[in-house]
Amino acid sequence: MKNYKRMKNYILIFLFLLSFDGINAQGSTKKPPNIIFILADDLSWGDLGCYGQKKIKTPNIDRIAVEGMKFTQAYAGSSVCAPSRSALMEGLHPGHMRVRSNEYKVYRESLQEGDFTVAMLLQQAGYKTGLFGKWGLGNYNQPGIPNKMGFDEFYGYLNQRQAHCYYPEFLYHNQERIYFPENGDHYREENYSRKSNYDENGKVVPWGVKDPAKAKYSFDLYSEKTLEFIQENKDNPFFLFLAYTLPHGPLIVPELGVYKNEDWPIQYKEWAAMITRLDTQVGKVLTLINDLGLDENTIIFFASDNGFSAYGYEGRYLREKDGLTLEAFFNLSSPTKGRKGDTFNGAFHVPALVRWPGHIKPGQVSDHIWAFWDFMPTAAAIAGVNPPRNTDGISILPALIEKGKQKQHDFLYWEFKNTQMVRTGKWFSRRPGGDKHIELYDLEADPQQNNDLSASNPNIVKRIARHMDKSHTPGDVWPSPGETEAEFNKRIAEKNIPPRPNNLFLY
Repeated sequence: MKNYKRMKNYILIFLFLLSFDGINAQGSTKKPPNIIFILADDLSWGDLGCYGQKKIKTPNIDRIAVEGMKFTQAYAGSSVCAPSRSALMEGLHPGHMRVRSNEYKVYRESLQEGDFTVAMLLQQAGYKTGLFGKWGLGNYNQPGIPNKMGFDEFYGYLNQRQAHCYYPEFLYHNQERIYFPENGDHYREENYSRKSNYDENGKVVPWGVKDPAKAKYSFDLYSEKTLEFIQENKDNPFFLFLAYTLPHGPLIVPELGVYKNEDWPIQYKEWAAMITRLDTQVGKVLTLINDLGLDENTIIFFASDNGFSAYGYEGRYLREKDGLTLEAFFNLSSPTKGRKGDTFNGAFHVPALVRWPGHIKPGQVSDHIWAFWDFMPTAAAIAGVNPPRNTDGISILPALIEKGKQKQHDFLYWEFKNTQMVRTGKWFSRRPGGDKHIELYDLEADPQQNNDLSASNPNIVKRIARHMDKSHTPGDVWPSPGETEAEFNKRIAEKNIPPRPNNLFLY
């Protein structure tokens, strides 16, 4: 009996040591998996070869699909940049998250002290955390800067408005401004908003720059820092948020590359070259991960920050000479109606890929419905830790590795432009603010959302109304759906919230 008890105690101690040594969700005693989330800016559904693109070359991003899983029903956090990133970082849908729009009037909201991000979660789990690219969730004088929100290292833009300039006056490295005098006055809007000139070799001649050969393209700068971060942390578990600014306009790229000799107007060459430059950098990340022997212990997510976006950037060219839109030239149309900044399904529906050799079977195509707020619990499951209790997300790890039962959302919820939206099953619904009527569309039979079926489906509409009613929590910056400006101002005054400053252009 004593020997049995002694043996039992030894077994318990052994199991405890195993758990202390870092067993992750897959039962491996290796260090926890590295996690990389690559977020393209304004990349449209049809920009990628793996989603049907024929003219633009994206072999490295397509490789993620070939060697991993492609999703057909993935959704961004919002239909514009900042709130979409807020959902991704906070694990909350737009009815609960902090930053619910790019701005309200002349004020940009920031993440606040007490907010909890996926970077904080992973940092607490022993991960080194890095953000390279565009943040958009706090200006330099606000509490939501990356280094206070869980990131050990940050290199890039804080204010998304500054990110409109690809040859900037400066970028931030953590909280320090790194200036680039080589870029001259290109950062002035009258320079970066003009259409660019290219020389006979297909290299750009940016306005306001004295020596184009010395100019510093922001994407290239923070991409170099990305590779350095991976090298420096190859022996640690790391979380890398690559918030790439490409291919967001204005259209400009250091060189037209393989598109230089195409018989296309310049705007199409620029758009294609920006996407292929993005793709090339993704390839460098994949190569380095492999060269360092980290391939099977690194999961890579890839997505775009909002739905169909390739419109308007060609406007400055078409005002001078008629031509096709980017959408028509490249056949970029989203499979459903809706685009960046509006409130139909296509505004949120995004391309999404995940690769994890040895864990995700190659060549998978999944119709699992998920949204950016699912990343927080998914990252927690991968790291082998618990997510925060208040997350709106559900881990998609079972769907990725095809182990265990994958839980499903009853519904996905968004609010934007005083409108509430719900996706549940095949249904997509909208309730414009102040309007009691809920529109109901069958995405399978009517992807363009032309036929409102609410009158013939009253029970479904009632259920969706309940979802909408319970999903919204009033915010301190944003009027609630259906709330008038006067009602909003009264509510804010009663809470003694001071007037918001004009920080729209504060870099």
